[in-house]
Amino acid sequence: MNWSLITDSWRLKLLAVGLAVLMLGAVAFSQNPPTTKSLTVSLNYTVPPNIILINPPTKTTVTYSGLADVISRVDSSNLVASVDATRALPGSAVSLNVTARPLLSGVTVQQPPPIAVQVDTRQVRELPVVVVARAAPGWSVNKTLAICPGATIPNPCKVHFDGPVSWETNIAASASLPGQVNVGTIDSPNQPVQVSNSNGLIDLTSCRTQPCATVDVIAVNLHIEASPGASSSTVPLVDATPTHPPPSGYRVTGISITPVTVIISGEPALLGRIQRIALDAVDLSKSTSDATFSIQIRYPDGISGSVSIATVKYSISANPNVSPSPGP
Repeated sequence: MNWSLITDSWRLKLLAVGLAVLMLGAVAFSQNPPTTKSLTVSLNYTVPPNIILINPPTKTTVTYSGLADVISRVDSSNLVASVDATRALPGSAVSLNVTARPLLSGVTVQQPPPIAVQVDTRQVRELPVVVVARAAPGWSVNKTLAICPGATIPNPCKVHFDGPVSWETNIAASASLPGQVNVGTIDSPNQPVQVSNSNGLIDLTSCRTQPCATVDVIAVNLHIEASPGASSSTVPLVDATPTHPPPSGYRVTGISITPVTVIISGEPALLGRIQRIALDAVDLSKSTSDATFSIQIRYPDGISGSVSIATVKYSISANPNVSPSPGP
């Protein structure tokens, strides 16, 4: 064998092989180039049982890269994003990291920026269901009763609201009878339970929290008894927003009113326009612990009531994220 044919000009031959490899790689990359794209995906939350996130974002945008043939297969089923809130503490703007993860090999991701969410204490609150029934002119509602579905004894129904503590200021549950009462007895099944607070009706049909705020009973059966010719009805008492909140570092965690309802009397035309009696507002600016107030019930002109004084108890506790201000 003539080795000189191989050894002669070996540098040129090696260069030719290298150029051939580079050309092959260039062709391959031109057909399957590195690619970067972005995709909006849903956020999955891990939340411990003692806290709840209010209005957290439901989606985030993830930027990912890789070779074109792999990137073409990326979708929301194999690119996931999650938020771990297991160590979060209550606060108005708590920063939480977002972790994106591809489920396909050959894909790299750029981690999305952190999110800021409101974190609140999660609490279960028992609420009696107040029946709202309007008497027709010339009729008086003598008795109202909300009965939980499946109850063997027709005790007044109580529901349990599971949600943020901040939503439980002036919280109440009610069920309304459609129309007006103009017969002696009405049994109306499956009437929806509505939950409201100082800001109005709480919409539990759309999940605005993580986990979702819920009420364990969504509908109740109503029983109403009425009589003609009388001029009285039963309405609930509701508290007003305090003129001043508790001192800095403290918050209201619960409110109870005694009695829950009162019987009002007057002209039927006036009674038909009254659905509740609002109590006077109180000042909590010096209250750093539970406070109880005796409040004169102010009935509208032309209306009298069965009770003159209502007792309102405010449960007040220190905010765990704020140092209480020194007492007076």
